[in-house]
Amino acid sequence: MSDLLWQGLPWTMLLVGSTTVIAFVLGTGIGAVAGWKAGSRFDTVVSPLTTFVSAIPYFWMALIGLWLFGFQLGWFPLAGGYDADLPIGFSPSFLLSVLHYGVLPATTIVFSAFGGWLLGMRNMTVTTVREDYVLLAQAKGLSNRRVMLRYAARNAVLPNFTGFALALGHVVGGALLTEVVFNYPGVGYLLFTSLQQRDYPVMQGVFFLIIAAGGGGTHLPEDPDP
Repeated sequence: MSDLLWQGLPWTMLLVGSTTVIAFVLGTGIGAVAGWKAGSRFDTVVSPLTTFVSAIPYFWMALIGLWLFGFQLGWFPLAGGYDADLPIGFSPSFLLSVLHYGVLPATTIVFSAFGGWLLGMRNMTVTTVREDYVLLAQAKGLSNRRVMLRYAARNAVLPNFTGFALALGHVVGGALLTEVVFNYPGVGYLLFTSLQQRDYPVMQGVFFLIIAAGGGGTHLPEDPDP
């Protein structure tokens, strides 16, 4: 049982951990710009579009991405985490295979998750730009970029950092639907196969690992609280 857990854990941490960081950085950066330029053409396009994308069920997005880019265009593999013909190791060919197999599931997770970070950061930035210390910085004649980065965004990002710290605790739990749809060899897919086979010791080991990591359960990427 422990061997199965240690085999699946690195794959889940690689996929979900990296996508959590990418979604946080991407969403926070774009959200800060949208909040700073609230009411502009950029904001009126990005915010409604992000709200629409966030409302799409994740499994639909994953299945559409798999059908379009994997089945129709053939750009990415349909299942797995690496080429089974290659020996597992740190060789360039194996690492490139892992990257090739992981791009599509990682992209769908980032595309689904970054909207929550974006909207949360955008709303906090809109509130922060009205604070006195931001108005004072503008009155001093500081550049808009410096005021946005050093005063507005720096303070508005604090709630997002709290949500990011909590999201890191969910990394071990993985994204069950992601790993099931793409047959990705992580902890979530191990839990799915153990449920099918009624392998209760493995199920208990997966749940213990998730609870010990502070994840609280296997889940999809969640939107942070704004």
